[in-house]
Amino acid sequence: MVVRRDASPVKRTGRRVVLGVPLLAAALLAALVAVPGGGRAEAAPAAFVHPGVLVSRGQLDFVRERVNAGAQPWKNAYDRMTTSKYASLSRVPKPRAVVECGSYSNPNNGCTDEREDAIAAYTLSLAWYVTRDARYARKAVEIMDAWSGVIADHTHSNAPLQTGWAGSSWPRAAEIIRYTYTGWPQARVDRFKAMLRDVYLPEVAGGSHSNGNWELSMTEAAIGIAVFLEDRAAYDRAVATFRGRVPAYIYLASDGALPKTAPGSGLDTRDEIVRYWQGQTTFVDGLTQETCRDLTHTGYGLSAISHIAETSRIQGQDLYPEVADRLRHALGLHATYELGTTVPGRLCGGTLKDHLGPVTEVGFNALNHRMGYAMTNTRNLTESRRPAGTDNLFVAWETLTHAGNPN
Repeated sequence: MVVRRDASPVKRTGRRVVLGVPLLAAALLAALVAVPGGGRAEAAPAAFVHPGVLVSRGQLDFVRERVNAGAQPWKNAYDRMTTSKYASLSRVPKPRAVVECGSYSNPNNGCTDEREDAIAAYTLSLAWYVTRDARYARKAVEIMDAWSGVIADHTHSNAPLQTGWAGSSWPRAAEIIRYTYTGWPQARVDRFKAMLRDVYLPEVAGGSHSNGNWELSMTEAAIGIAVFLEDRAAYDRAVATFRGRVPAYIYLASDGALPKTAPGSGLDTRDEIVRYWQGQTTFVDGLTQETCRDLTHTGYGLSAISHIAETSRIQGQDLYPEVADRLRHALGLHATYELGTTVPGRLCGGTLKDHLGPVTEVGFNALNHRMGYAMTNTRNLTESRRPAGTDNLFVAWETLTHAGNPN
């Protein structure tokens, strides 16, 4: 897949990204999150829940029971997953010391390999949980060990986004294997933790002022890594970034004449905001900052929002209520046009490009089944495209894991 580069004002220093401040100051900022009236915004749980990145043990048990009973849509979703290349027991991981990802995927030195190996590790961990066939767990461990023993850096212009995508999948796999399988040696677990802490987290923790899907994907990786590392400061920082970015990504009429801006964005004028919103000047409930760019990138942003909220819910501090109105309107608006409704001229000049991808299951399950929002268009789109597969980046098998999942 060709990935577009978006300008992101960062300075590189070896293996770390510094957002215009010394590393010591960045570390202090990670521990202190501004809240109204001052003080510390403690989002992290007192005790982390494991497995607890995107899927919980209760959710996994529900999936296992449904698949083993042959119930639909879970059985079809499981069959699609296990017949994919990501579930192959003969897969040979392709780790690299330096993954080089440039604009428009040029260069692509290890980028596809890294993302797909991370998805494979997650896929195999799901297959292990459902079947209890240790071959799947061993292969997942083999892939994670291969990368943790080699990778040292991500470079070139797409490095933050690449790190966010791969860094979203790795903790999902690691959480399942670490807490449900006894065959991953502690020394290798520790090495994997060091990889996440030293190679991935510094690249994503500072966020991005590029198009919103960048920061949302990076924040998804950051919160997942924080859970696996049980790093409360990193978790708090990720939640603070999420709270600043979501209102700046999805518009509601209550925001006023113009969309909100993310903290530190530097967008100070109407012209700057309109330009950032792809030239759109008419704003409606559920419009995203990237809708008029294309639906594919919009799907990345909406998916990451759902994933972050889902992880927070598992960890005991449910962020869904904070973003529910924005997320349900965004899913509904885009589902309407995906289902064939004519795009009005006031919206993106009457034309929307591309498609959302397999990204609606997690948010739909949370908002409709758990919170009771009526979401007819989102339901129709979601059910018509089951079983959802993978975007080969960071979204995978969400009909299996989240369709109708009450846990």
